[in-house]
Amino acid sequence: MESKYQRVINGLKKEILAGKYQVNEKLPTESALMAQYEVSRYTVRRAVGELENDHYIYRIQGGGMFVQDWQKDWSNDNNQHLIGIIATHIADYIFPQIIYGMDQVVSEAGYSLMLSVTHNDHEKERRSLISMLNTQVAGLIIEPTQSALPNPNMDLYQKIKEQNIPVLFINAAYPNLHFPAVTTKDQAAEQQLVNYLFKLGHQDILGIFQIDDIQGVHRMNGFVAAYQQHPDIAYRSRLIMYQSSDDFDKIATQIKTAMAQATAPSAIVCYNDQLAIKVIDYLKQQHLSVPEDVAVAGFDDYQMDQYISPSLTTMTHEKEGMGTTAGQLMIDLINGRSIKSVAFEPNLVVRASTQK
Repeated sequence: MESKYQRVINGLKKEILAGKYQVNEKLPTESALMAQYEVSRYTVRRAVGELENDHYIYRIQGGGMFVQDWQKDWSNDNNQHLIGIIATHIADYIFPQIIYGMDQVVSEAGYSLMLSVTHNDHEKERRSLISMLNTQVAGLIIEPTQSALPNPNMDLYQKIKEQNIPVLFINAAYPNLHFPAVTTKDQAAEQQLVNYLFKLGHQDILGIFQIDDIQGVHRMNGFVAAYQQHPDIAYRSRLIMYQSSDDFDKIATQIKTAMAQATAPSAIVCYNDQLAIKVIDYLKQQHLSVPEDVAVAGFDDYQMDQYISPSLTTMTHEKEGMGTTAGQLMIDLINGRSIKSVAFEPNLVVRASTQK
């Protein structure tokens, strides 16, 4: 069971880390904290003393308590040989291969990787950033969290920028931050995929895209751009938009509605291969055949795509190549060399899921 003084420590620390109290901002008085946490003055002073030792709080005699600059100093010539990796998910089919590629490069340069996962949650991203700062890693490779939405952690990113910390984004980038990035040409690739389906005779195409990540928005924009080039059939396009927190049942309900219409989609393009595989399984449960009744395509070229039935048409994702590129660019940043962003161009891989 959490002790009273630990409850005060955890509560104050959480508020400081969340940015409720800024550096050098005055904290509530001892009496206010006693009332807030329903503890004695001794308990408050004990908790504050520990937070002071951990450099979260400082006191001015007769002036009160203030937030200390709890982030350690960071400089490019520190002695750490760790590069921090912040990913949204590590168990998916993309990032393990990216990390493998990174490690091949950075290990040769004498560095190791330190990994943190946000699960596409901004609060967890904040904790990851703070942990990396406190560890004083030599640089940061970051996969942005919910990159299409406003980010509450801009204060940390601004501090990182001001301190000239080497940062590289991967897979996506925050629009209002100007760090270099290693990404994929998602919009052009999705447009190519939809144009391929047009050539097969499909006009009623359903696009399903995750819109809280900028990758999903770019892929959706590619879908729209393909129809914009064919204004005579633009009205036949359909879209389902979802967020990473939505379960598949919500998507399935919308697919069922679309497939029940008089002009049901003859093809479905999905945000990624993981979603496409779920869609194929759902369609089979609805007694629809792929590709005879409806064609399905994904994105990312998951290594199992060629083995599922039917094998999945998709757009490639460099994965390991992206990792090696990101690793080399980070080493260049750490060594003070100027770099430019890199965007990989996916290729279309045609398999059975779109071929009748």
